[in-house]
Amino acid sequence: MTLIKSISGIRGTIGGRAGDTLNPLDIVKFTSAYAVVIRKATPIGSGKIVVGRDARISGEMVKNIVCGTLMGMGFDVINIGLASTPTTEIAVTMAGADGGIILTASHNPRMWNALKLLNWKGEFLNKEEGEEVLRIAEAEDFSYAEVDALGKYTEDFSYDQKHIDMVLGLDLVDAEAISKAGFSVAFDSVNSVGGIILPKLFEQLGVRNVKGLYTEPTGDFKHNPEPLEKNLGDIKALMQKGGFDIGFVVDPDVDRLAMFSEDGTMYGEEYTLVTVADWVLQHTPGNTVSNLSSTRALRDVTRRYPGCEYSAAAVGEVNVVAKMREVGAVIGGEGNGGVIYPAAHSGRDALVGIALMLTYLAKSGKKTSELRASFPPYFIAKNRIDLTQGTDVDAILARVKELYKDEDVNDIDGVKIDFPDKWVHLRKSNTEPIIRVYSEASTMEEAEALAGQIMELVNDITRRKE
Repeated sequence: MTLIKSISGIRGTIGGRAGDTLNPLDIVKFTSAYAVVIRKATPIGSGKIVVGRDARISGEMVKNIVCGTLMGMGFDVINIGLASTPTTEIAVTMAGADGGIILTASHNPRMWNALKLLNWKGEFLNKEEGEEVLRIAEAEDFSYAEVDALGKYTEDFSYDQKHIDMVLGLDLVDAEAISKAGFSVAFDSVNSVGGIILPKLFEQLGVRNVKGLYTEPTGDFKHNPEPLEKNLGDIKALMQKGGFDIGFVVDPDVDRLAMFSEDGTMYGEEYTLVTVADWVLQHTPGNTVSNLSSTRALRDVTRRYPGCEYSAAAVGEVNVVAKMREVGAVIGGEGNGGVIYPAAHSGRDALVGIALMLTYLAKSGKKTSELRASFPPYFIAKNRIDLTQGTDVDAILARVKELYKDEDVNDIDGVKIDFPDKWVHLRKSNTEPIIRVYSEASTMEEAEALAGQIMELVNDITRRKE
């Protein structure tokens, strides 16, 4: 059983003893602490909090506790029901709320759930706010409203359509062109909220031939919900039979987007953002941002356009959004299929990605595989180094940085070493004694070889310190 408390929220497995899992007692403490922080932080002062959830089996239980706790803290609750993460984010701003809580463990398996915390902009709390939530929860430094000051509870299930309307209203989304293209589309929504909102989106984009897999929002995921190729055998087999122009896959809260080409090959999560960014840059030249562990292809594509530049951010959506604001990026996101398009809102949004992708396909007249082949080919290897408890990971990373000081090194989040034709990124975990090692090169063999070289170096440093 697991309970993980971090600045981005609280997540854990359901069931077990208090303090060890995601249980009612810890949910109450964490929600109460969030209410204290958001009351101080918001400039809105509406006294309203939006709550949305994915279709997890535990969602109803967690939702009832969260909503009741917020009411006990004196906040009016707007429950928007089964809703994606981006839908909940835009609901916060549309409702003029002080904040929002999304009940989802994203791509984690069915026994997990989580509370993701939003500010009044519908964006994740920053590091300082997140740390204050953790401090208040640990100290139980909160008090509840008296009877006449309790919050009220309302339900508003209109935000799916409002979300779709926003997507359809984007200048670079052309539903007429998509409809005329006559696409056949397959999608896998892994028994969560994508099965509710995506069919509505496809219909309103004019896609008439749609085949959905695992669309019933039961929360009983029929496969591992992380949208990686090894977990997606059924839609891959469907695409390989032919008859579909593109296949889309979302995670349970619909903020990540993976794709399949018409021939059944995986498009590659890393290239979701790259492709959408290329479409955006063709029409609105500007800067782009992704995190340090994302493919170099976004940098290469960005530099195809005069005056456009790429910047890297620390890993984490809140860091990417902050960097995008700093450099005035027109598009950004993360290599896990997370598209952040500020013309819509500042959060990862699979609906935005789908609509822009279909528009690009319709306007280009290319097959999905042909579009994929137009981008620089890179391969990312993902490895980890397991260390003993108490190992000084910071000292190891500092030593690696020193050894590669003559290369292009970025240390805003771990250590990333950029070579002319490849890169490697080392990050420590905040929850376990490991170093994550991501590497990229023009072939998977080269990427794995670079990772092996760095991992051997780290092991040698570790041995010398023992």
